[in-house]
Amino acid sequence: MKTIITFLTLVLSFSINAQDFTGKAIYKTSRKSNFKIGGDSKLTDQQKEQLQARFQKMNQKTFILNFDKYTSTYKQDVKLKAPKPNVGGANVMVMSFGGSGEGSIYYKNIKEDRFTNQTEIMSKRFLVKDSLPTYKWEMSSETKNIGNYTCYKASFTRDVENVKMSIVNGDSKEVKETVSVTTTAWYTPQIPVSNGPDDYQGLPGLILEINDGTTTIVCTEIVLNPSDKIKINEPEKGTVVNQTEYDEISRKKSKEMMERFKSRNGVDMGNGINIKIGG
Repeated sequence: MKTIITFLTLVLSFSINAQDFTGKAIYKTSRKSNFKIGGDSKLTDQQKEQLQARFQKMNQKTFILNFDKYTSTYKQDVKLKAPKPNVGGANVMVMSFGGSGEGSIYYKNIKEDRFTNQTEIMSKRFLVKDSLPTYKWEMSSETKNIGNYTCYKASFTRDVENVKMSIVNGDSKEVKETVSVTTTAWYTPQIPVSNGPDDYQGLPGLILEINDGTTTIVCTEIVLNPSDKIKINEPEKGTVVNQTEYDEISRKKSKEMMERFKSRNGVDMGNGINIKIGG
């Protein structure tokens, strides 16, 4: 009887700990960009290299994932406002259309298979609500260590339609192409939550690293059950739309912005980012 009571106590204790389990993971992101300058930019080769280096640094960001067993929030850690790039006296304006920006909060509810993404397009706030994406993960026995955690490899491949908008010699262009993209994740069963950075989830452990060929996200720090209690709140502000509606709004706003700047010299950064150099 004593053994049974002890076993039940342990089970109850584990259940309580699982319910109270929280954590914080810090992720560093970096993104490749296909950098080219169209039109008469009047920049030297050295200035172009400096500009490329500056924008590469702008593509390196820090995000925080606060999580419990079933829910999480993922948002950018913004401490200091980054100065606007200035190369050789040229003013550089960055145009970004929604996504994981400074004010975005991506909330997941794994148990209910849904997400809420509070984000903005050209200063207008949206609340994107929809089902979590389904990834057909292919599991692997390959392992590697990330920090103190043993991680296992998993990947999936899917066809993605890329829409590239740019301004070259005063003309706006929109090019669509379908490409096959393989995404590779490294997850650790040592942290038994089916979660990860951004919208990634669905593996038997926390995802500590992910790479889709363009963007790399790597966990640099994990704090489990921190002394400062983590509160995970679903965002509530913004015009409610689903993911399909949001994508269409983003596409239209991007096209409108391109039309406004089509008479000016442009810089095509790729990956949905365009800049204008002027003087």
